[in-house]
Amino acid sequence: MPPAPLSQKEIEDRLAELPGWSLDGERIARSYQLGSHFAAAALVVHIAQVQDELDHHSDLTLGYHTVSLTVNTHSVGGAVTELDFDLARRVEDLAAGHGAH
Repeated sequence: MPPAPLSQKEIEDRLAELPGWSLDGERIARSYQLGSHFAAAALVVHIAQVQDELDHHSDLTLGYHTVSLTVNTHSVGGAVTELDFDLARRVEDLAAGHGAH
């Protein structure tokens, strides 16, 4: 059974618990700054591992010293669901360990 789309209020409440994350159209989004390109690439690999564990994947962009994600749930027409926030929380935990801000 696919996850249920969250209401605007539910999205806002969950975003309040994730500083740096915001609603970008029909997705939640976050960009991180890192100390080097290598550090950014290492974070991307770590995020990819978590995405495979959760079987939930974001659009993930590697820049020079940056990593950006946008997340929604394709199986429910691109709406934001609890799965997106589960991934966002996991990424937040990882990012701190990589020195991202």
